[in-house]
Amino acid sequence: MSDVTENETRANPRKVREGIVISDKMNSTLVVAVNERVSHARYGKTVQRTKKLYVHDEKNEAKLGDKVRVQETRPLSKLKRWRLTEVVERAR
Repeated sequence: MSDVTENETRANPRKVREGIVISDKMNSTLVVAVNERVSHARYGKTVQRTKKLYVHDEKNEAKLGDKVRVQETRPLSKLKRWRLTEVVERAR
């Protein structure tokens, strides 16, 4: 069963995020910065929030500055809860 069909048949589908690789120093692990635009609770102004996600990259294919798509998965280590699904755009 492929990842796409598996995700569609789940009762609670896994989250998918896109972000920029900010570190690839670790073996099989990336740190990805995901920006989220949210409305401020009181003032209504749109603010950007950045979240750092630790991502499992089995083949070490993504490099610093790449735009990547990641998918939620079971805990793989103390901090890793995401896995790399694809490299959307290579860094120039």
